[in-house]
Amino acid sequence: MSRLQSSWEMHQQSAAYLPDTDMETMAASTSLPDPAGEFDRNVPRICGVCGDRATGFHFNAMTCEGCKGFFRRSMKRKAMFTCPFNGDCKITKDNRRHCQACRLKRCVDIGMMKEFILTDEEVQRKREMILKRKEEEALKESLKPKLSEEQQKVINILLEAHHKTYDPTYSDFTKFRPPVRSGASSKGAARSSSILTQDLSSEDSTDLFGSDAFSTFPESVEPQMFSNLVLSEENDESSSMNIDFSHLSMLPHLADLVSYSIQKVIGFAKMIPGFRDLTAEDQIALLKSSAIEVIMLRSNQSFTLEDMSWTCGSNDFKYRVSDVTQ
Repeated sequence: MSRLQSSWEMHQQSAAYLPDTDMETMAASTSLPDPAGEFDRNVPRICGVCGDRATGFHFNAMTCEGCKGFFRRSMKRKAMFTCPFNGDCKITKDNRRHCQACRLKRCVDIGMMKEFILTDEEVQRKREMILKRKEEEALKESLKPKLSEEQQKVINILLEAHHKTYDPTYSDFTKFRPPVRSGASSKGAARSSSILTQDLSSEDSTDLFGSDAFSTFPESVEPQMFSNLVLSEENDESSSMNIDFSHLSMLPHLADLVSYSIQKVIGFAKMIPGFRDLTAEDQIALLKSSAIEVIMLRSNQSFTLEDMSWTCGSNDFKYRVSDVTQ
């Protein structure tokens, strides 16, 4: 018994030199995690008292649940055990109940400390904190928006529609009239290297969103490239005025780009569930009011924040805000 007392006093003295913060942290729980993760999760953990499977660090030592409970009860009752043998019994999983004195001595020898045992009030507070935290987590989880099966299906359809109408290689950009930036000859802007441009000169061009042009697109086929924009009546009256647009060097290229983007949006819209069920007038009205916004959203896929530019395949089709202002 004197050996047990001396060993216990030694552990009490070592605990006194622990920093206050460490004591507070350890006292917050009766079961402590592995320090610095020094144990492999795949390696079986053994109770330092009886050799049974350990469940973690309890009162500063790796033990099983049985020895954890035994140590807590013994310390709370301030039990004084006496070994009926020589005081050096070997404690195992099978005989750990035979000699409580040697079992308690073994607990102390491996570093279990009564200072880490919570009082009944502390245990109750801990349980209340755990319960409160679980309730808060459950509330947060219940407040999270959850998608229904139908909503997820619509999202998948929209994603598929986007992928089918958005070419990440931007290969069609080579068919536009070439971009002419500041300092370059304005003659390049006048070159008609695009099928889009040819539509501009057609005498029977109609509004891009006009019912005639819109109805010509097959339901299952993406619309062909076109750029048959019609000016308003006010612009028609002034179309005969001789205005020099040579300084707007990027206008032809961007006009082709916007026309191309609009037809892609039309193809995208036709894949949206329910869109085809609307009347042609309603479809056109929706497209007119939202096409530019959809184009802006889709353009974010090619936008780079570092240099504030849109890169569409190559440096020839790298756009900055200054290109638009030209």
